[in-house]
Amino acid sequence: MKNKRMFLGLSIAVLALALTGCPERRSINDITSDPGRFHDKEVTIVGRVVRSYGALDKGVFEIDDGTGRMWVFSEKHGVPSKDAYVGVSGRIVPGVTYAGRNYMTVLRETKRRTRETK
Repeated sequence: MKNKRMFLGLSIAVLALALTGCPERRSINDITSDPGRFHDKEVTIVGRVVRSYGALDKGVFEIDDGTGRMWVFSEKHGVPSKDAYVGVSGRIVPGVTYAGRNYMTVLRETKRRTRETK
């Protein structure tokens, strides 16, 4: 009985730590429609890579999640290939806004998960 309680308590503590450490998954449309709300906050986006440009383990790539597209700046992880399905976490860096319209918001990558599509 005591072992069950200890296991349950430990499981709850580990789950709570895991949930607080994971950045919230957002749609690209949510982010680009109000980039100031996400400025310098850690978020996760998931989608298909539509363009990528890189050299020497640095570069940029564009992700489409079905709600919009966003550029991701990678300093350490290189760039994934076109049509790769990726989940990327990082900090939002607002770009250019003119006449109330946002023209470029960038995600500065901190970590990534990739799954190649067939």
